[in-house]
Amino acid sequence: MYRHFLKRIIDLLVAILSVVILSPLFLLICILIKVDSKGPILFKQRRVGKDKKEFMILKYRSMKTDAPKDQPTHLLENPEAHITKIGSFLRRTSLDELPQFFNIIAGQMSIVGPRPALYNQYDLIAKRDEVGANAVRPGLTGWAQVNGRDELPIDVKSKFDGEYIEKMSLLFDLKCFFLTFRSVAKADGVVEGKTD
Repeated sequence: MYRHFLKRIIDLLVAILSVVILSPLFLLICILIKVDSKGPILFKQRRVGKDKKEFMILKYRSMKTDAPKDQPTHLLENPEAHITKIGSFLRRTSLDELPQFFNIIAGQMSIVGPRPALYNQYDLIAKRDEVGANAVRPGLTGWAQVNGRDELPIDVKSKFDGEYIEKMSLLFDLKCFFLTFRSVAKADGVVEGKTD
């Protein structure tokens, strides 16, 4: 019942409430982005959703308009050259992810679930097929995110995604949700640039 009904209801309620409560912060971030650099406020990118259906994920733009668009930032040679001043703060605090509440409201994402892969991350998508992680809505946060985020190799990340599928429940989602605040506060696992 939780996986197929209650989880979606909770997602909707939390996302709508968050948008209402955080609307002043949303507005402030929009202003800061426009003052800081030229370009749109939002960044849209093709991601893989439930059942491998693609959708456009929303983020606050944290990079310059000439930055590579279809490559994970942690794989760039010199990401600092592409990140804006306000973007650096938004990424460090994960505030750039806030527009994904609208993806959640639209039914493309969940509060908790495997983070949506880029459409061209074929190795990660294949690994997630093996553990059933492509069969659920991707999340704003997830079990892999609170256990390492960008620094995790793909096989380890997909292993955590598989564990999440096995343990998915209200209590486990709450655990992931609250551990996210700890990870964000400590900037755990955030990698800006190529890793070996």
